[in-house]
Amino acid sequence: MLKVDLLKRLLSAVIFVIVLLGGILFNEYLYVVIFTVITILTQAEAYRLFEKTGNKTQKYYGLFTGLFVFLLSFFVAKEIIPPTSYFIIIFLIIFLFVYEIYQNSEDHFLCIAFTVFGIVYVVIPMSTLNFIAFSGINEGIFTYEYLLSLFVIIWVNDTGAYLAGSKFGKNKLFERISPNKTWEGTLGGAIFAFIAAYALSLFFTSLTLPQWLIFAAITVIFGTYGDLTESWLKRKAGIKDSGNIMPGHGGLLDRFDSTLFAAPMIFLYLKITEYFFV
Repeated sequence: MLKVDLLKRLLSAVIFVIVLLGGILFNEYLYVVIFTVITILTQAEAYRLFEKTGNKTQKYYGLFTGLFVFLLSFFVAKEIIPPTSYFIIIFLIIFLFVYEIYQNSEDHFLCIAFTVFGIVYVVIPMSTLNFIAFSGINEGIFTYEYLLSLFVIIWVNDTGAYLAGSKFGKNKLFERISPNKTWEGTLGGAIFAFIAAYALSLFFTSLTLPQWLIFAAITVIFGTYGDLTESWLKRKAGIKDSGNIMPGHGGLLDRFDSTLFAAPMIFLYLKITEYFFV
């Protein structure tokens, strides 16, 4: 039985990596299909997590808005439509209030708040991946370099943290929220991430080695906070995994929790680097 579980875990991880790399490396159209699906499924898991705490949401309206925001961001990043198109989101938020008036809800304010929270927590951070994909190297042209690097560093950091934590972990990082995380594991993951950044600098020369190391540091720091935040939310909801779409690995929110905090900060870092150093 243990071997079967390990095989399922390995198979789901391999499929996940193949799908993700296919979306990143193949072309922008496969990318937008795969990452749109990932974003909406992740947002749906977030809404289920909120509902586990007894908070009602306008889930379907939130998912529709999330779909719209992610695709809008893709076309803005691709420079097909102007950034002023984002003003449409104001209408969608106002209509959420109008829609809620007609609902028989015990607490309209919390319902609106958690519906918007699903968009702010998942969709907006995931939407920054669109700008990372079209950022810096060739404005308006899809480039996989930064996207691939972001996910490689996240994966390497996670693997390094698990290995170092399993071997040397003694001092808890944040026991109240995530009892299994240790300072030793976090440090080990960071060391692996810096090694990965060095390797990436040999293949991708748009950033210097120090800039790649900063790229890794930002990913590790904010990815860790993203992981801790999702652990905190799951703890409040009383659940172990956000979903079961990936056997042995939980849900997509479990897989992209680090990305939700790391991606916006990497996008900001790339824009600052581009402005001051390019």
